[in-house]
Amino acid sequence: MPRRKSVNFIRDVGVDPRYGSETVQKLINVIMWRGKKNAARKIVYESLDVISKKVGGDKNKSLEFFLKALDQIIPTIEVRARRVGGGVYQIPMEVRSNRGRALAMRWLISAASSRSDKTMGIRLANELIEAHDGRGAAVKKRLDVYKMAESNRAFAHYAW
Repeated sequence: MPRRKSVNFIRDVGVDPRYGSETVQKLINVIMWRGKKNAARKIVYESLDVISKKVGGDKNKSLEFFLKALDQIIPTIEVRARRVGGGVYQIPMEVRSNRGRALAMRWLISAASSRSDKTMGIRLANELIEAHDGRGAAVKKRLDVYKMAESNRAFAHYAW
């Protein structure tokens, strides 16, 4: 955290070439590993193609499906550790929209990579389909965070 002045610069990630969506481009950037952006694009586009085959429809339908599934994962509240008087308390706090989206994408990728399907694109597609239906490991992670925040609601007055 800078001591002098706050930095309010948010880097523009651009849009992806196929769908023209900033959210899809952000997912590609999060999946990207060791600078292999083309491999990350193949994974994301393969998963969106699998979704369009299973759901039926064109690419706009699969993009809407993806965005709705991501909305199911984005958290609105989380717990943060805060040291108060010698003890460390888990304090429930609201999540900013950018952080919520980043957490959702991280949880989605980790849940998809722990699946046992053949390729990462198919794993990601199946996890998105389950997230759209309100089940799956990524949605379970969000519910676990909510339960943790609810159980520590007594410490909410320490948030400042």
